[in-house]
Amino acid sequence: MGHMKRMVFALLILVSGCAQFPELDSAIPAEAEAAAYPDLVPLNGSFDPAAPIAAQEQTEAGLSARLARLQARAARLRGRVIDSGTRARMAKGVAPIPEQG
Repeated sequence: MGHMKRMVFALLILVSGCAQFPELDSAIPAEAEAAAYPDLVPLNGSFDPAAPIAAQEQTEAGLSARLARLQARAARLRGRVIDSGTRARMAKGVAPIPEQG
């Protein structure tokens, strides 16, 4: 049966190669064809690193605050997921459904 699936898959791939594609040349409007080529702009300063956003002290303070938030979140995630009351109820189990009949 696996051989048949492979044959169908191969046939689908082969048939998809026969699809007709739309004429992409006709998709360009005449105004765009007749338009002048855009001016090229020099990239001399475009790739220079940006100026520092904030002073180092502000950056360190922001990172320290983020670190504290992440550590607090990690501590909360390490806690119990199921409270003790729910855990005790789950330990009792579920009563079986009485058979009708």
